[in-house]
Amino acid sequence: MEQNRKITIQDIAEKAKVSKSTVSRVLTSTARVADDKRAAVLKAMDELNYRPNIFARGLASGQSLTIGVLTQNFGSPFFDAILRGILQGLNGSSYSAIFTDGRWQAEMEEEALRTLLGRQVDGVIVVGGFSPGATLARVGEQAPIIVVGRRIAELADRCIWVDNYQAAYDVTRYLLDAGHRRIAHIAGTLSHEDAVARRDGYMRALQDAGIAVNRALIVEGDFRSHSGLMAVEMLFTRGEPFSAIFAANDQMAVGARLALHRRGIRVPQDVALVGFDNQVDSAYMVPPLTTVNQPAVEMGEAAARAMLQLLKHQPVQLPVFRTELVIRESVVRLQ
Repeated sequence: MEQNRKITIQDIAEKAKVSKSTVSRVLTSTARVADDKRAAVLKAMDELNYRPNIFARGLASGQSLTIGVLTQNFGSPFFDAILRGILQGLNGSSYSAIFTDGRWQAEMEEEALRTLLGRQVDGVIVVGGFSPGATLARVGEQAPIIVVGRRIAELADRCIWVDNYQAAYDVTRYLLDAGHRRIAHIAGTLSHEDAVARRDGYMRALQDAGIAVNRALIVEGDFRSHSGLMAVEMLFTRGEPFSAIFAANDQMAVGARLALHRRGIRVPQDVALVGFDNQVDSAYMVPPLTTVNQPAVEMGEAAARAMLQLLKHQPVQLPVFRTELVIRESVVRLQ
């Protein structure tokens, strides 16, 4: 056969000694094919080094065989772990993922969603983000949708999430039980519901312990490392003493650790430090960081599996995921 010539269904049919319609049924899985004929077609495809045209298969089946995935931002250890889980969940299926990034802006997210729908994706998985629930509900009217890392009232049965409020409450309670009473909190971007839930859980734990919330000990960051560093500098500028810091994610805890180090403040001897997310590097900080584990990879896998069920018009019951406090070496009990 002429080198570089495009292999056609006719070529496969002739080599496998079957009809073109049989080859088509094998490629699209639209009807049952006898095992011996299927094996012959697959062998011919392999010998001819044939790779199915996914776009053509989509036209035949009425599907694009793609899942659009919108993430809050690339490069975040937590969100990237969810994306890895999505890929693992799609592995072995006929579907591929198309990824896009909202760049921390609701407007960019909405543009990305329009782009994905314009590409005729069969479903959409939204990871985190800032888009209003009403916006995502409208997307769900056009394509199956699963939301990971957020709890949205308009899509209550399509969300995979953890209880950030309770997790933050438990973290603060752990610090209180270790004898800390002046606990600072580095919040995430307070336009994001995760950040608000974690701040509120922290405040409730203080109130339940009979400790008045000191707003001077709360500094808003943006979930990124540099903001953790700047938040600690702000705390010292305010002049309010503290013996512990609860950072709303590990990235900000990394920045906070550097700020403390530059001032000669030891962790945990002088100031205890706790993060959130249990990113991989948190176990290798000096000292290893006490943090909250979210099962990010498992959440991504569950989202992909749920999407595949929706595309098969099967009922979906999303699993409930729980956080876990991972105790390492960045907190000591006060004497």
